[in-house]
Amino acid sequence: METTLRGVGVSHGVAIGEVRHMGTAVLEPPARQIPAEEAEREQGRARQAVEAVAADLIARGNLAGGEAQHVLEAQAMMAQDPELMADVERRIAVGSTAERGVYDAFAAYRALLANAGEYLAGRVADLDDVRNRIVARLLGVPMPGVPDSDEPYVLIARDLAPADTALLDPALVLGFVTEEGGPTSHSAILARALGVPAVVALPGAGELAEGTVIAVDGSTGEIFVEPSAEKRAEMESAAAARKAALSASSGPGATSDGHKVPLLANVGGPGDVPAAVEAGAEGVGLFRTEFLFLDDSKQAPSEEKQVAAYLAVLEAFPEGRVVVRVLDAGADKPLDFLTPADEPNPALGVRGLRSLLDHPDVLRTQLTALSKAAQGLPVHLEVMAPMVADRADAKAFADACREAGLQAKFGAMVEIPSAALRARSILREVEFLSLGTNDLAQYTFAADRQVGAVSRLQDPWQPALLDLVALSAEAARAEGKSCGVCGEAASDPLLACVLTGLGVTSLSMGAASIPYVRVALAKYTLAQCERAAAAARAADSAEEARVAAQVVLSGE
Repeated sequence: METTLRGVGVSHGVAIGEVRHMGTAVLEPPARQIPAEEAEREQGRARQAVEAVAADLIARGNLAGGEAQHVLEAQAMMAQDPELMADVERRIAVGSTAERGVYDAFAAYRALLANAGEYLAGRVADLDDVRNRIVARLLGVPMPGVPDSDEPYVLIARDLAPADTALLDPALVLGFVTEEGGPTSHSAILARALGVPAVVALPGAGELAEGTVIAVDGSTGEIFVEPSAEKRAEMESAAAARKAALSASSGPGATSDGHKVPLLANVGGPGDVPAAVEAGAEGVGLFRTEFLFLDDSKQAPSEEKQVAAYLAVLEAFPEGRVVVRVLDAGADKPLDFLTPADEPNPALGVRGLRSLLDHPDVLRTQLTALSKAAQGLPVHLEVMAPMVADRADAKAFADACREAGLQAKFGAMVEIPSAALRARSILREVEFLSLGTNDLAQYTFAADRQVGAVSRLQDPWQPALLDLVALSAEAARAEGKSCGVCGEAASDPLLACVLTGLGVTSLSMGAASIPYVRVALAKYTLAQCERAAAAARAADSAEEARVAAQVVLSGE
């Protein structure tokens, strides 16, 4: 009998297939004492296992490329954390086996993360995955991970670690469903990059029996268990129609009456550029430069290395627009040379622009490298600062750009509610705004973007968040300047129309979402988008806002 479940749709498309469950986590190793003379050997085993797992994560990243590579490299750094390794060795020195020392040291670190505020708690899944891989290697058992199957299937998991998501084979994994996670979790972002339909935050997903046929709608978040023949045909027909429309889609983003809405790509480095170009991106709306810095947490990359990385992206978009975010370190992206190690809540501490202003040499080197990379190129370079709170922040960043001789537009990201509320003041110092809706939602609702339990508050359709977007866009229009969106909200085709109606002047997203958004915008006039935006803001919940916008745009 067909039943319907609902989670949070995070990656477009339809998947119909049999359920396969993610391999189980590593069992807790037994606690037994070892003789003192074996401690050195066990410490060596632990070090070898850690290095092997880190090397495997890096190798997986090299195979995956793009944004997945950066995420996996960061996870490898987590495995090699010197303080964590020192704790492992201390535990072995007083009698633990290598596997038990690793298990207990990671458990202690896990507790610290879980209690360090919701932002850092979102890294727990990544940490658990690293622990499981190290313990599995020490025990000599198979790694937890994606099941072996010769037939295509829908993957079910409590959560998916980046190492697993990055190497999913779309020919076999038709889609995936997780019990935890949110619309801006690592797994959701990588699913969109892969073009795999995905639904997260579905309570009870693990109870779906192995082999059960389900139909997954990655747009609506609906899961149909044992779908009827009629339902399958309906979903397959809709998917085929959508695919045909996407294939016919090309050209710049615009509404049906010709209102231009440039569609840009979010990239983490040169590896993400080919997909952006293939999708018809009109430029880059968010170049996340922090992944270049995560290669070595001990020191910043040289100016020469930065110039080479920036040049590879800038050259891909001749005469296009490339918006670069300077280093956004702190919180879940700590750097030993830049961010404090003892903050009680790093998400609310010295991160983003605050870190850079405390280390002006790091900011100056990055701005100089950007200036050199853009020299002589016809590209339209724009540089923006993360975590701008007020006009003083904006002025400090603009002054630093001018002092570095940067010939570019200077902008500010709106990720803190104060920046949206005082956007017009900030725009007296900079030339554009870019809304990071992921963090803006997180700070507006006090809801960590990685925690499934609060995913409803991370929904970008929340009317309060739309109000802040509207405030920012209205301020930019009043000052005669631009205001784009570079958060994951822009990847939702229906919401993209609403954002356009709110006055947003450009949309930036993962490359895989660009064709979907282009097709959606081309269906409606600007006036229709404005009416849909007004209806969404008048609602009292995210779901009501989504339905209200849909009703307006469908003409019902």
